[in-house]
Amino acid sequence: MIGAAIDRLDGRQKVTGRATYSAEWPIERLSYGVIVQSAIAKGTIAAMDVSAAEQAPGVLAVITAGNAPKLPQGGQAGVNPPAGRALTLLQDTRVRYNGEPIAVVIAESFEQATHAASLLRVNYHEEQPAVDIMQALPTAEPYTKKILGQFEPFSRRGDVDAGLRDAAVVVEATYTTPLETHNAMEPHSTIAVWERDQLTLYDATQYVYGVKRFVAKTLGLRDDQVRVVSKFTGGAFGSKGSAWSHVVLAAMAARHVGRPVKIVLSRRQMFGPVGGRPYTVQRLRVGARHDGTLTAIDQDVVSSTSTFEDWVESSTLQTRMLYAAPNVATAQRLVRLNLGTPTFNRGPGESSGTFGLESAIDELAWRLGVDPIELRLRNYASVDPETGLPWSSKSLRECYERGAERFEWSRRTPAPRSMRDGDHLIGLGMATATYPAKRMPASAAATLTADGAILVEAATHEFGTGTYTVMTQIAADALGVPIDRVRFELGDSNLPDNPISAGSMTVSSTGPAVHAAAVALRERIRQAGADPSDVESCRRIIAAAAGAPLSATAAAAPGAEKARYSMHAFGAVFAEVRVDPELGELRVARVVGAYAAGRILNPKTARSQMIGGIIYGLSMALFEHTAIDPRNGRYLNADLSEYLVPVNADVGDIDVLLLDETDEHVNPLGVKGLGEIGTTGVAAAVANAVYHASGVRVRDLPITIDQLLAGSDR
Repeated sequence: MIGAAIDRLDGRQKVTGRATYSAEWPIERLSYGVIVQSAIAKGTIAAMDVSAAEQAPGVLAVITAGNAPKLPQGGQAGVNPPAGRALTLLQDTRVRYNGEPIAVVIAESFEQATHAASLLRVNYHEEQPAVDIMQALPTAEPYTKKILGQFEPFSRRGDVDAGLRDAAVVVEATYTTPLETHNAMEPHSTIAVWERDQLTLYDATQYVYGVKRFVAKTLGLRDDQVRVVSKFTGGAFGSKGSAWSHVVLAAMAARHVGRPVKIVLSRRQMFGPVGGRPYTVQRLRVGARHDGTLTAIDQDVVSSTSTFEDWVESSTLQTRMLYAAPNVATAQRLVRLNLGTPTFNRGPGESSGTFGLESAIDELAWRLGVDPIELRLRNYASVDPETGLPWSSKSLRECYERGAERFEWSRRTPAPRSMRDGDHLIGLGMATATYPAKRMPASAAATLTADGAILVEAATHEFGTGTYTVMTQIAADALGVPIDRVRFELGDSNLPDNPISAGSMTVSSTGPAVHAAAVALRERIRQAGADPSDVESCRRIIAAAAGAPLSATAAAAPGAEKARYSMHAFGAVFAEVRVDPELGELRVARVVGAYAAGRILNPKTARSQMIGGIIYGLSMALFEHTAIDPRNGRYLNADLSEYLVPVNADVGDIDVLLLDETDEHVNPLGVKGLGEIGTTGVAAAVANAVYHASGVRVRDLPITIDQLLAGSDR
């Protein structure tokens, strides 16, 4: 079954409406909570009049800082980023960003709760907020913790200043990326149900065990008092990897009114309280000799965080390992703003970081008069230049070659504005894509049931990536049975423990555990005298055991390979753009992406993942930008009419090549994960193509008409 292009097993449930998302569970006596948000970015609540709201029809309660239960450690007992964040749980009257939760209204219906929430009257002691990163840049401070708990925030190899002095050509430029907001189709939602001292949360999440542990600790409960269920999540992109304020507030509200409470965030409420990609300001200096050999790379990244929690956008990590430059220095610094705390956003760090790095490499190629692919090949890293470790596998050279051939890169004429189609300028650009191959401990169970079917269980997640399908394939392959004999269950913290589904590591973490459990069950079936592929013999051994199912459990975890190999996925992205020189209109006509990400378990779901990632990268390049009112920190475009994302008409032809790469070291299945890498490199490829088409070097995302009409380098 592994390697077969199987249709999504959950597809019929989704298109017929039978897939149950977190806000859709049929719960008796359900009430509805609506969060009230602050209207200022910094200050304190001086007074709050809730009388009109409390007297409104259907209202059960209004919870504020005045009557909310006091939680252990002020509600921050569970903080342990990234799974546990610093939240707003109505423990005081401080306001730290515009849109911060300040009250919860609970009513019999959603409409009644929404109306009552509009009746609250709040007076503030307002203070001057900091919301503009460019104005706040002088206050940037070094990030002092390890990035993702693993990497030093500052790195240095060799002597960068000496390397830049030795360079024949030096590119020095600043690249910026804006604040971006996740806009998954499904908004964040939670239903909280108490049965005596037991709490069940139906939550839209990427991490059922993380929510379970965080909520338990925050509320002062034991882990076994909390269950989290999430059978389907309607898109996440990193925003649902943490338990945000609304999750705990739903639990608090349900306990307060003695009834189940559902809280579903509005589209506007997804701007601020549940994270987003932070601003980055990236200063790069890149030097090379006349022959294109890199002598030095220096990248200083300032990213934004909130005033109450450190969050770093790890935009320097790819710069440390991508090219064989002898002298490399990187730095991560933070600027604190009165905005909500950022979080992971698809390809976190590398998506913004490759925009800066790969744009600078392209600028260097132009200055040197060297083809952009050739420049990258001349500085190809045969081992990880940062650690000196060999790659577990690396097929980037093949990605360049096959992607260029499919894209017809050879037809490109080097000079800017030299290619036309009628009145349109044509530009061809490319960039490198990369993302680390990660893995965490996971566990799974496999059970032979009385009817001869096989149930496989693991508390992982399905948010559109094909987890149900691929895990079923892995189990069926290990057992040697048809796929229709296997049923895979996920999304429940009562199932075997699994890590967060993020960082492109679900298949590489959960997959080996599922495989090991299936292999263990296969051996138990054989020892019992049956053939796993023979349904009747399987039924007989269960019948002989008086109907008792036959089960096996297994765990899988990273080993010593992480210390012996550097493990990354790689790719090459090619973009063709069409620019109207009179109107500044820009269209991306086509994208070719060639990727090497280990073993491909299902080409159909893998290709879908990559197309989605590329479109996400196009959105970053051309559309996404969360606008902030500089006066009060209000999110100005907090809806899908003003926060722009691509629609079908914005997306040209996308061609994905997946190299089926052999990697014997990365994990037992040889997979590397695909969720993030499709986004990395895309924004740079588009910006590089825009320069080739128009001669305008855009260093500030998103690329807009006014930038192109400026008609010269910014």
